Amino acid sequence: MKISKSKKEKISEQILALLYSIAPASLFTSYIAREIARDEEFVKGILMELKEKKLVTEIKKNPKGASYIQRMKWKISDLAYDAYKNRQNT
Repeated sequence: MKISKSKKEKISEQILALLYSIAPASLFTSYIAREIARDEEFVKGILMELKEKKLVTEIKKNPKGASYIQRMKWKISDLAYDAYKNRQNT
């Protein structure tokens, strides 16, 4: 099944809004998928697209400095955060 470009954009907006709401904290892919009620692999693909556009940042290490092996953690990029913040103030 193929999802239209406009629906993918809306899902991307949901992800960005979720990450903005908890900024500067970060979330695992599985939690993001659960919150927006989507498949984890689908959400991972969208997060990768958002990473290419520099709207989200992947966190590769835990607070102790050890690398995440099987999990991915995400936060909204500074650029996207500032854009959301300015938009909400207007």
